[in-house]
Amino acid sequence: MDKLVIGIDYGTDSCRSLVVNCTTGSEAASYTAFYPRWKKGLYCDPSANRYRQHPQDYIDSLEEAILGTVNQLTVAERENIVAMGIDTTGSTPCLTDREGMPLALLPEYADNPNAMFVLWKDHTAIREADEINRLAHSWKTDFTTRSGGIYSSEWFWAKALHLLRADDRIREKAYSLIEHCDWMPALLTGNLKPEQVKRSRCAAGHKGMWADEWGGYPSPEFFSELDPLLDRFAGHLNHKTHTSDTSAGKLTKEWSERLRLPEGIEVAVGILDAHAGAIGAGIKSHTMVKIIGTSTCDIVVTPREDIGKKTVTGISGQVDGSVIPGLIGLEAGQSAFGDVYAWWKEMLAWSLNLLPLEQRAEATAQILPKLTEQAEKLPLTVSDPVANDWLNGRRSPFADQTLKGALTGITLGTTPAQIFKSLVEATAFGSRAIMEHLKKEGVKVEEVIAVGGISLKSPYVMQTLSDVMGVTIKVAAAQQSGALGAAMNAAVAAHVFHSVEEAQARLAQGDLTFYKPDKKRQDTYDVLYGRYESLSCHIGFDA
Repeated sequence: MDKLVIGIDYGTDSCRSLVVNCTTGSEAASYTAFYPRWKKGLYCDPSANRYRQHPQDYIDSLEEAILGTVNQLTVAERENIVAMGIDTTGSTPCLTDREGMPLALLPEYADNPNAMFVLWKDHTAIREADEINRLAHSWKTDFTTRSGGIYSSEWFWAKALHLLRADDRIREKAYSLIEHCDWMPALLTGNLKPEQVKRSRCAAGHKGMWADEWGGYPSPEFFSELDPLLDRFAGHLNHKTHTSDTSAGKLTKEWSERLRLPEGIEVAVGILDAHAGAIGAGIKSHTMVKIIGTSTCDIVVTPREDIGKKTVTGISGQVDGSVIPGLIGLEAGQSAFGDVYAWWKEMLAWSLNLLPLEQRAEATAQILPKLTEQAEKLPLTVSDPVANDWLNGRRSPFADQTLKGALTGITLGTTPAQIFKSLVEATAFGSRAIMEHLKKEGVKVEEVIAVGGISLKSPYVMQTLSDVMGVTIKVAAAQQSGALGAAMNAAVAAHVFHSVEEAQARLAQGDLTFYKPDKKRQDTYDVLYGRYESLSCHIGFDA
């Protein structure tokens, strides 16, 4: 029988399970489970930029998703599952006790948001990130140099410090800190002890200031100077990290029974979702994979000799082996992309609250399709309204979550469709700013591949993106590229394939379509992009 592997993709709203046949490359089964507590809006406060997820949501959705796929397989197929890999959003950390248990799974903290996983888009730690940057830039070793020179409030240590400062009730049991992508493999293999967890090179390098160059995480002296609350935490982390094509351990008997999987199958070291998605989309040297959803992540891999000792500024990290072992992984992105369109839809839908619920839902669902239909018909001119895409702060280039969005050039005659058009263009301008920054930093990008819901569902957005960036954009056929990339890692961890590149060659699904820039529109967008840059300078672009 053919060997099968499972890829698990934890997104912002749901857990997806994908079973892949390692011989044929075909998808044997898939299933998506939504987080029950998150779906109800529990533990979050958007007005305060607080987004928390309960660890029980991750457990419940994992069981539902895997059982949903396993139930589609024959008994013989189930017995031939040899490994599973997991990717998650990030940085999404949580405080744990000395046994590695997330504090929210302890009865006394079950409903405490500060004891839960802090979702990537939580921006409550802006102050702490600022303090990390000030200290690091004056320290004998600048621990931000491998993170683009700026540490973000979306990341590991800033969030940990904020939790400890904000809530003295959790300090009694708080012993260590773990990323979601590290906790899931640790849970399934029974290796939860903080000092023994096999930590992801991807997460630690891009979000946790880990680097071989300074022997792992920042020094205890650095954390002590930052805040004594962090004194013991770095000492409770294993300073060795692992690439995500290696095994984190074997599935325990308990979890094999709960998930109806063979006991002892390999569980790969975790990886962040964008990096897994890049693998699933077919990334290779000098390729950019744009993962386009509520936000974006732009992943590039490049040979070591191309980078040398250079540190690329203004991005979300450069880490040896974070995507493909032997290549330097570079990450950039935008803090809001699809969320910008969703915001405008909600603004327009506000008055629909006067309607009965069933009519409201039907009407709201029509807003974005109608806006797209009207926007596509609008002429493109150099005097069109121009918007900025920083509605959720800026991730790249040069992270700054205090920045705000803006819209200029509107009149009493401006229509909702015109504003929507300007918002779509703003997200494309943000993507172009990243591409131009990488070029300025000497990073070679010869090919662009897009994955994610928007790349599959909105030809209008994708054509605008191609016109603005001035490049041909391929759309990967893999609709679940994150889960597919995690499955590829699992196959290598189980020694089905010798390398990630071999797994890609055998399991890749190719391209679905492509978008080629229109030269005439590209010329007009060059002018509008100049106005975008001027607007950005006016409202805070100082990089």
